[in-house]
Amino acid sequence: MKRIGFFFILFTIESVLLSPARAADPRYPDWPCVQPKVPELSATSMWDGPSIADVGASWQDDPKVKDLVDLIAARRTPLDAAKKAISEFITGTPAEKQKKAKEVFAGVFDTLSAQRSEVMDGLERVARKEMDLAGKIEFDVGNLHTLEDKTDADQAKVKTLASEIEWSTRIFEDRRKTIRYVCDVPTTIEQRIFALARAIQQTLN
Repeated sequence: MKRIGFFFILFTIESVLLSPARAADPRYPDWPCVQPKVPELSATSMWDGPSIADVGASWQDDPKVKDLVDLIAARRTPLDAAKKAISEFITGTPAEKQKKAKEVFAGVFDTLSAQRSEVMDGLERVARKEMDLAGKIEFDVGNLHTLEDKTDADQAKVKTLASEIEWSTRIFEDRRKTIRYVCDVPTTIEQRIFALARAIQQTLN
């Protein structure tokens, strides 16, 4: 690989490490996304129904509620199918419907919030690995330049190190693309919580 190629690699890496996403909030130095990091969601910001403060984890004690939550929280379940399942489950007297609605929303919120946290933790783990790899690439490029500048450069070592840098750079770029894609997932989860909350509330109105 020509030296100009390595300068391009370093420019790309520095652009990632100094991106606005990393500088946006010093509280979260490992957060790699353009979207602001909101560590925890508030149930009250998504739910206008009766308070779920008294529900806690009790929704897990009812197998029917748990099965419904598993079904509708799964992103592979179309929202229309989720809404239909909700309307078929939340029936009975007003008191019964309210109890079911609270338990179902509490289950949805707990389940999807946990998934969202897992995704965000994973993003930061990958971002840390990306930072470490960027440092390694920069170090290796510096060593390669030193080798190349020697009048009696060992071409075998030069070739081996250049190959390592190319492979590391490929991994770096693949992770970078993955991060960009996964950065949308927390927002997608938030939107699903909100959509399911509205569907549950509609059964009470």
